[in-house]
Amino acid sequence: MSTRAQPPPDVTDEDLLAESLAAPERFAALFDRYAPVVHGYLSRRVGTLADDLVSETFLLAFRGRTGYVPGRAPVRAWLYGIATNLVRRHARDEERRYRAFGRAAGHVESTTELGEVAGRVDAQALRGGLADALAALPREDLDVLLLWTYPQLSYAEIAAALGIPVGTVRSRLHRARGRVRDHLGDRWLVTEEETA
Repeated sequence: MSTRAQPPPDVTDEDLLAESLAAPERFAALFDRYAPVVHGYLSRRVGTLADDLVSETFLLAFRGRTGYVPGRAPVRAWLYGIATNLVRRHARDEERRYRAFGRAAGHVESTTELGEVAGRVDAQALRGGLADALAALPREDLDVLLLWTYPQLSYAEIAAALGIPVGTVRSRLHRARGRVRDHLGDRWLVTEEETA
C-alpha cells in the first residue's frame, strides 16, 4: 500500500492528469490508482515481464500526458491502450508463453497462471485447449478478448484503448469468442448472458 497521500475520491482521473502538467508529482496518484490493475492485466498477458511493462506503461503515460485529449478516451482506457501497445511489442514472447503453457498443460496442477484471462471460459479448458486457442487468435482479436475478460473493460473503453470503432470491437470479440468456442467446443464457453 502506498504511503503517499491519496487524493479525495471525487478528484477525477482527468483532473489529476491535468494537474500533473503543472505539478508532476500529482501523476503519482494515477499510478497508485491504476498500477495494481494494469499489473494484473499485464501479468496475465506476459507473466514476469509485467513488472517491467507496468513501469514502462506509466513512464510513457507520464511523458505523453501533454498529448492526452480529454473526452477522447477515459484515462483508464488510455493507460490500458499504452499497456496493450507494449504487449504488442512483446508479442512473440507472449505467443511462445501460451504455446508452452498449452504443451505443458498435462502437467499443470493449477489454473492460476492464466486465471482470469478467460474468466468466461470454464477453468478446465485451461488444461491446454484454451492456451492453444488463445495462441492461435490473430493479435487484434486477442487484444480485444483479453481487455474484455480482464480487466473487463466496456466496449467503448476497449475501442478507446485500441483506437478503433466500437463496431470493430464487437466484431473482433464475436470472432475471437467464436474461434475459442470452435477450438474448445460449445460446452466450455459461458455466454455473456449467463454471466449477467
